[in-house]
Amino acid sequence: MKKARRVIVLGTGGTIAGRARAANDNIGYTAGEVGVGDLLQGIDAPAGIALLAEQVAQVDSKDMSFAIWQTLAQRCVHWLGEPDVAGVVITHGTDTLEETAFFLQSVLAPSKPVVLTCAMRPASALAPDGPQNARDAIVVAATPGARGVVAVCAGTVHGAFDVRKVHTYRLDAFDSGDAGPLGHVEEGALRQLRDWPPVDPGAAASFERMSAATVWPRVEILSSHAEARGTLIDALLEERRRGAAEPVHGIVLAATGNGTLHHALEAAALRAQAEGVAVLRATRCSEGRILSRPDQVLRDAGGLTPVKARIALMLELLAGAATG
Repeated sequence: MKKARRVIVLGTGGTIAGRARAANDNIGYTAGEVGVGDLLQGIDAPAGIALLAEQVAQVDSKDMSFAIWQTLAQRCVHWLGEPDVAGVVITHGTDTLEETAFFLQSVLAPSKPVVLTCAMRPASALAPDGPQNARDAIVVAATPGARGVVAVCAGTVHGAFDVRKVHTYRLDAFDSGDAGPLGHVEEGALRQLRDWPPVDPGAAASFERMSAATVWPRVEILSSHAEARGTLIDALLEERRRGAAEPVHGIVLAATGNGTLHHALEAAALRAQAEGVAVLRATRCSEGRILSRPDQVLRDAGGLTPVKARIALMLELLAGAATG
């Protein structure tokens, strides 16, 4: 008899594992209360697939940490290395799902699928969306030829580079901007629209540096807006000059439009860059990318959102620390 392939489901908490006192309460819940094994009760796996659950963390994803990311990436590598494992599913809160997805793609770029899924309603709701999202994620993880880090919510598959949370409450809270979704899960089958996230040959080195890191570079995000000032950047620089225990190493500026900055904020950012702080511009716009100009002194993050640009800069600084 042919041995079943396995899909490993790693739990990290979130709304999908949340409970409220009343079944009709979809917002007054506590996240991360139901174990991942219990979440899988009643969910049938595709034919020829066996499920195995493992609890990696149990948090509200607004409180996601580098330490959890480290452990999560290491558990993914462990399980993806098993020959009978088709893929990994991660149950996750919606608030920072896009950050975790981008981080994992950056340090893993796996040749098998790693599928993040979530819920907008707690497990205790009258009509929870978590079970269907989890079932859809398992379908994607078990799909032959699937690879890379993706997110599955409300029947839509999003790539790690593009996924972002765009709504505070509705069930289809995620979007892929002008790139569009990778596909849809329809009645237990994947309809693929675009190719999977690419395999990055540099991801293995990023994983090794990330795994060895005991201190992560501090990267802050500041926003440009009307009447923006440079005082927060100057305060970070003064803290750095005084030998703070955790000095700022990088700053991501959530810029307006095509990467433009209020003149006072830009002047402070240039001062920071002159003092050795890495500065990166990312756009506040929900769609599009920054189109670079040759006269720009401050680098831009292209199509990355500010939160993803922060992760990219953090990993870049880790690489610099390892080689410098």
